[in-house]
Amino acid sequence: MSTSVVPLTDHIVLQSVKEEEITASGLVIPDSAKEKPQHGHVVAVGPGKTNDAGVMETMELDAGDRVLYQKYTGQDITVDNVEYIIIRFQDVLAKLVDGK
Repeated sequence: MSTSVVPLTDHIVLQSVKEEEITASGLVIPDSAKEKPQHGHVVAVGPGKTNDAGVMETMELDAGDRVLYQKYTGQDITVDNVEYIIIRFQDVLAKLVDGK
């Protein structure tokens, strides 16, 4: 039985894109020297939140989208041995779209 992570309000569940562990010259980068990734794949999106005027602000993202997010944000969690990061919609900087 697997567990689903369902975000509430304006939260987004992401899977971070793994950074390369070996440089082009063959050097192995230790975990302590790696920077936290700033882009990931959207796994799930909350329903949005109600603004001060009482209007529901919906999310502009869908599962499967790739996004850039602020560097030091979010909550790292592990569910069923899968690592996720949960961020707020306001911490998303851009949606990555492949060129055609």
